[in-house]
Amino acid sequence: MATKDKPGLSGKVAFITGGASGIGAALTSKLTDAGAEVWIADRQFEVAERLAQQLGAGGATVRAVELDVRDPAAFERAVAQTVQTSGRIDFLFNNAGIGIGGEVDTLTLDDWNDIIDVNLRGVIHGVQAAYPVMIRQGSGHIVNTASMAGLITTSAQAGYSATKHAVVALSKTMRVEAATHGVHVSVLCPGVVRTPILSGGEYGRNKTVSREDLLKLGEALRPIEPEAFAEQALRAVLRNRAIIVVPRWWKALWYLERLSPTLSMRTAGAALRRTRQVQSAVPRQ
Repeated sequence: MATKDKPGLSGKVAFITGGASGIGAALTSKLTDAGAEVWIADRQFEVAERLAQQLGAGGATVRAVELDVRDPAAFERAVAQTVQTSGRIDFLFNNAGIGIGGEVDTLTLDDWNDIIDVNLRGVIHGVQAAYPVMIRQGSGHIVNTASMAGLITTSAQAGYSATKHAVVALSKTMRVEAATHGVHVSVLCPGVVRTPILSGGEYGRNKTVSREDLLKLGEALRPIEPEAFAEQALRAVLRNRAIIVVPRWWKALWYLERLSPTLSMRTAGAALRRTRQVQSAVPRQ
């Protein structure tokens, strides 16, 4: 089913953090194709503006707003601007995120703070800004981007995995509470998607593996294109799915985690050995 065939999106107002590139840009494109009004929020403001102009030239209503999700006051202002201009907010996609890879002994306190500030606090700031608006409306849908790393045992990415597990937990709890207010909550758990984060991202980094080798490891996991991810993810969002895993074959690892945590940890151990085989390009700190 093409996104433009989804009537549940036509005329809706969507706010997307990290909307200038990767998954965020793909979601923006699919949403505008379906007739939604989209606010692209990103600290890469020039990139967001170019995307807004490109999509707007085709007749879509797209606006770019500069936003660092680490700043709760800025998030409040951006959401208030959206509501003042567009009259409401139907979808909040808490999508901004960074990747900091590396084994725990390579991570500094600054690394931990960076990834928690963006991947977890950034989501919390979005919830604090938009959830009260949706409660007053009696409707809305918050879609938090986590990761398969938030559902399974991982290796060499403890910081990233910890924040994504937290986003999953937040989303599940909120879903139960928000339903009483007429608000939906879903969490996206992508497998590997061919986006900048695959090589560390614009603001991310890997402490033990070079970008080139990181890409090789990612490619071995059959990354999905962001456009295909966005198409499948939005279809599930419109069905109000709670936990959305795309591509679907990654569900096998999620099932393994629940059925046998011990075997899942062994699988993660095997992945760690493969990672260590290619990490010589970046010296351990």
